[in-house]
Amino acid sequence: MTSENANSKPSPARRLKPRAEIIDNESAAGPETSRQQRRFLARKAVILDAALSLFSQSGLHGVSTEQIAEAADVSKTNLFYYFSSKEEIYVGVLKRLLSDWLAPLDALDPEADPIQAIGDYVRLKMEMSRADPRSSRLFCLEIVQGAPMIGDELRTSLKTLVDRKAAVIRRWSEDGKIASVDPHHLIYAIWATTQHYADFSAQIAAISGRTLDDELFFREATENVLRVILGALSTGVEAKPSKGAA
Repeated sequence: MTSENANSKPSPARRLKPRAEIIDNESAAGPETSRQQRRFLARKAVILDAALSLFSQSGLHGVSTEQIAEAADVSKTNLFYYFSSKEEIYVGVLKRLLSDWLAPLDALDPEADPIQAIGDYVRLKMEMSRADPRSSRLFCLEIVQGAPMIGDELRTSLKTLVDRKAAVIRRWSEDGKIASVDPHHLIYAIWATTQHYADFSAQIAAISGRTLDDELFFREATENVLRVILGALSTGVEAKPSKGAA
């Protein structure tokens, strides 16, 4: 990924990377144990970062533990001190990226202005697609395969969060603050639209000759996605079925 203009400000998503897994509070066993825990978690994060790069290119079965260890600059024996198997590393990568992606959705405030809140969510999702396309592509690969490794997570924690935030969007709609819309389908549409720029970047580049690394193209893409989604949500705007639709 090419660097941004030197004068541009770091985006919210970029400030989140890399994800340092640090324990803030010292444990009851004292500062030395806390330092050991921090080192342990920091090394796990390095391994997950290395594994993400490999898995996003070749998938679970196309990557060996030897490759992960080499990319993380640890011995294979040391690798198994932190993770019991390649599959555990893979699931760890997926759970971490899912947590990162869902944090902005979780932040939707029922007391906020809905157009502003949903707009901010779309902007951050677009920025995350630009900042970390590998994560989006890896998650897409897992889902296309039927989510064999992370299905339980989707059916439990993901479903709980989405249902909770769907209730917020439904209340906004019932209160007349946004147009009538099924909140789940709205969330699906935001995911599909924003993550398309990461998952299908090769297709977009083939058609337009540009990617989200192009700052102007990124702004144009974000503005147009916002126009489509927020325009449809403006109070009084209803989506009409096409002719012949049931």
